[in-house]
Amino acid sequence: MAEWVIRIERIGEQRRSSDGKRRTVGSYQVFHDGVAQSGADLAGTVAESRGPGANAPAGNGRRIEPGRYPLWTQAGAKYVTLNYRNSLNAAHIPRPGIELKETGQRSEILIHPGIGFLASVGCLNLCTSLPDAAEPITYASSRRRVISVIDDMRVFLDAAFPATNGRRIPGAFAEIVGDP
Repeated sequence: MAEWVIRIERIGEQRRSSDGKRRTVGSYQVFHDGVAQSGADLAGTVAESRGPGANAPAGNGRRIEPGRYPLWTQAGAKYVTLNYRNSLNAAHIPRPGIELKETGQRSEILIHPGIGFLASVGCLNLCTSLPDAAEPITYASSRRRVISVIDDMRVFLDAAFPATNGRRIPGAFAEIVGDP
């Protein structure tokens, strides 16, 4: 079976001086059967909640632990993998997203668009660049990156990709490395 992986490598944390909020910053790269892909938006920067990583207890407000997590199509009220709203307005739902499963006591851990400093409690926000804590995440470019990842996964996995939300995506994983 073909294997599709989004690899997230955590680099460090940023702290905003105006309010003390913290976020974890790293890089992401998509792989097809172990080969890094160079397509549009298949590599970039990722933002998450502060550390350290913790998969328990539920609702702890931290990033998830390093590990390898199976991916599912998301079937939520705010985020879905299929049939998301075609809008650049962050208030319009549902927005695009992919769910990580087998996250211990944590649930609804998603890869989804970010906006501002961080739009996440344990989730992963794809973006272009976050050189320092003053740099905001732009919703339009973050959304574009999430859609590019979903589209790439759908094309690469072809018939294995589910036709409905709330299903396991066979051969698809998020691999998270590092816990700075």
